[in-house]
Amino acid sequence: MSGLENARILITGSRGMVGSALCRALHATGHSKVLAPTRQELDLCNQTAVNHYLTDKRPDVVIVAAAKVGGIHANKTYPADFIYENLATATHTIHAAYLAGVSRLLFLGSSCIYPREAPQPMPEECLLTSALEPTNEPYAIAKIAGLKLCQAYRNQHGVLYHSAMPTNLYGPGDNYHPENSHVIPGLIRRFHEAKQNGSPSVTVWGTGNVRREFLHVDDLAQACLHLLTLENPADWINVGSGEDQTIAQLAEHVKAAVGYQGHITFDTTKPDGTPRKLLKTERLHATGWTPTIPLQEGLKQTYHTFLEETQSKLVRA
Repeated sequence: MSGLENARILITGSRGMVGSALCRALHATGHSKVLAPTRQELDLCNQTAVNHYLTDKRPDVVIVAAAKVGGIHANKTYPADFIYENLATATHTIHAAYLAGVSRLLFLGSSCIYPREAPQPMPEECLLTSALEPTNEPYAIAKIAGLKLCQAYRNQHGVLYHSAMPTNLYGPGDNYHPENSHVIPGLIRRFHEAKQNGSPSVTVWGTGNVRREFLHVDDLAQACLHLLTLENPADWINVGSGEDQTIAQLAEHVKAAVGYQGHITFDTTKPDGTPRKLLKTERLHATGWTPTIPLQEGLKQTYHTFLEETQSKLVRA
């Protein structure tokens, strides 16, 4: 973690899955200068409040991990919320960081910034080359705006503001809401409840044929800290596992992790979303970072954490 040991690091969204992982990673190294305000302490949708906070706290580094996230159902149901809150979070934090004299900022986006019909694996250069996936377009547009804002501030003002575009994430602290969650927490909850209730089958949305890549959130946290040590990182860089599988294969992996013994069925009346989303990660790997947590091991760890969070009534749902 060369270069970060004595830095005051602000993590927005520190109570979310990504923010929590970043805090864990920093604390594991003995880092004691972490600013991790709650939503009540810092309203990221209020530009004045963000300006005052950064001017007062004077962090050396800012990591923009705060975001409104959700699966296909949530994006389809709340498109205005997704574009507004994510735009506000990005623009307010990046601009306030510049005004407060912050010289280094890492903005976290998403692989959904790339076109629906992007080449596979998706290279960074395919950004804005064709239409986005309609089911998450509002979220993607907000993330693209954040990425471009960092690029513009870097070009115009000479600040080292850059972005990381992670693939689909999972792990401790995920949101297990029955309708608004992403695919892995949604499947974990459904298989767990089916196991508890003795249900003979679990229904998965879509055909099961689309392919998805997944990365454990603790791997992402390590990648972010690695990127912050680079002297001249790319304006944006993909962060992924480099491997994907069909949703049907993923469902089997989750089923095994949970220990469910029933059958899996597919509701083909539900949308599949983008046909395939696999990131090209050679640019990041060339800097010396690779993930360490295999999917099946990560799923077992995540289910164990889900049980602990459920028992302690801390599960997000």
